[in-house]
Amino acid sequence: MTPKLDHRQTPQLELRCGGLHLTIQRVPGWLVAALATATGSGLAAWLTAR
Repeated sequence: MTPKLDHRQTPQLELRCGGLHLTIQRVPGWLVAALATATGSGLAAWLTAR
């Protein structure tokens, strides 16, 4: 007998602030890439300006 699988996914991010309830099930790859690019560009600009 195989165990019963529960396919409910736990959220990656859950934010509750007053009446606001934001739940993100999975983070898109393009968003991770955009944040990494922005962080790298900002860090490079900040370090070269010193």
